[in-house]
Amino acid sequence: MPVRLQQSFSVPFTYDVTFTRDALAPDNAALVEAFTRLESDRRHRVLPIVDAGLAAAWPELTGWLTAYFTRHAERLELVALPASVVGGEAAKNDPQIVTRLHALFHEHHLDRHSFALVLGGGAVQDAAGFAAATAHRGIRTVRVPTTVLSQNDSGVGVKNGVNLFGSKNFVGTFSPPFAVVNDARFLERLPSRDRVAGLAEAVKVALIRDAAFFEAIEAAAGALRAFDLDATEEVVRRCAALHLHHIATGGDPFELGSARPLDFGHWAAHKLESMTAHELRHGEAVAIGLVLDSRYAFEAGLLAEADATRIHRVVGRLGLPRWHDALAIRAAGGGLAVLAGLDEFREHLGGDLTVTLLGGVGRALEVHEIDAGLVEKAIGWMRASVAAS
Repeated sequence: MPVRLQQSFSVPFTYDVTFTRDALAPDNAALVEAFTRLESDRRHRVLPIVDAGLAAAWPELTGWLTAYFTRHAERLELVALPASVVGGEAAKNDPQIVTRLHALFHEHHLDRHSFALVLGGGAVQDAAGFAAATAHRGIRTVRVPTTVLSQNDSGVGVKNGVNLFGSKNFVGTFSPPFAVVNDARFLERLPSRDRVAGLAEAVKVALIRDAAFFEAIEAAAGALRAFDLDATEEVVRRCAALHLHHIATGGDPFELGSARPLDFGHWAAHKLESMTAHELRHGEAVAIGLVLDSRYAFEAGLLAEADATRIHRVVGRLGLPRWHDALAIRAAGGGLAVLAGLDEFREHLGGDLTVTLLGGVGRALEVHEIDAGLVEKAIGWMRASVAAS
């Protein structure tokens, strides 16, 4: 007779997300408190990993890090000068980056109570976070996201990963950070294209979670497009708070099911990224995906046309793209090539297709089928709108 033992346990996860400016100023305690929040009487060993794009924009960075760790030497040990990692999607497309980071962790004898301090955009956070999560089954990670997109979305979440076989995030883990420190100062030297691209995730989370937040983005669209730092900082904070709330209360923080509301607009976005060889930034692809899914929801009778048009208008006012010619590419069989993103999305979800659409601004709906003909119709409308503008 079989003998069955049932194992059941839960593990709580807690981490702080701090919003500040000038996190590396010696007298700013946000970073040292992030490292020492559980063991204040211990001297913590830290290896910094820095996005090469960030280092180029902020040549002062290594000096700031050295001065900060000197100021807090009784509580922090800088085990080496910062390791540089190529920025952007290239960080996730080269498997050797993870291998090189593993070698650095080994060389400097980092253990499960040591820290990887990751400063950079979302792609570097993803790649370095994956390397840390898979060394010693988990080296602690403190994230300092430095782009709008990483500060308001990916950098405060629980996922990491790299691309493989041409598939977005094919390899990765769910591994909550030890802490996150969002420093708005680092947004100041971002290229304008990256500043704007990151706003797409704020539009996304507002559309599925908070109509009042969408109205605030709509009202501040001009200031956000012009990169008013106060306005951007407020949107980043509100977006991050909604993201954290969903992770904590959505009932599926490690995505064991097939529903993934925070990926509204992403089934097409991920496909567009690969189809354009990442010419499109992630946020730009998400913006196009939001417009597509909003218009599709109208064509499917789920969303009022006025709402779909309003979304299209706000995305444009922010300076985000609403069209790319890749949408019109045909596959060998004659269908739209972007539709292959649905199968890839279904596989990534775990087998069952669940796509988040809108029943209204701030009201998400889940559907399990997408009508290819209505996608064609929505894309046709998008193309005509661009031609008319």
